[in-house]
Formats: sequence, C-alpha cells, structure tokens
Amino acid sequence: MAFRYEEQMQPPPPQRVTDVAITTHEHVYEVDPRLMERWVLQQAFPNWDSLRIMNARGDHLAWMHAHFAKGVVTGSELLAEVDAEDAAESSERHP
Repeated sequence: MAFRYEEQMQPPPPQRVTDVAITTHEHVYEVDPRLMERWVLQQAFPNWDSLRIMNARGDHLAWMHAHFAKGVVTGSELLAEVDAEDAAESSERHP
C-alpha cells in the first residue's frame, strides 16, 4: 500500500462529542486541540499512526497497571466517592 500524503495527513472531519472533546476516527476521542494549542504544541500524526496508538491503548494500560498500580479504580467508583462527599457536606450545612 502506498503512502499518500493527503490521505494520511488529513484525518476525517472532527465531530463534536462534548464542549471539550471531539472524535475523528471511530472510537478515537481527544480533547479539542483548540483548547490546548496555547500551552501544548500540537503534532500532526498520520492517520495510520493515530489508529495504531488507539489500538494499542489497552496493552499500554495493562502494562502500566502491572508495573505501577497497586489497584485500579473505575470512574464510577470515583464519582460515587465525590457524590458521597458532596452529600456529607450538604447534610453538614443543612442539618
């Protein structure tokens, strides 16, 4: 397969997911680059490299967990903890 610059260096048009997130390739979510470009130099990745990175994220996370994590905390656990703290603070303010 030949490398065609225009095909590989132009990702599909971004779709807005939230106020701060966009998606270009299916299942590839990223912070809207406009929100970061002032502080973080944006790099242009070929489409195949973006997809390679995205497809390897599970292996990368598994390696990081195996080497550095004492435990894995889910997002729902964190949200439940924050909600519990908010409820406790609210009940202290309004007995």
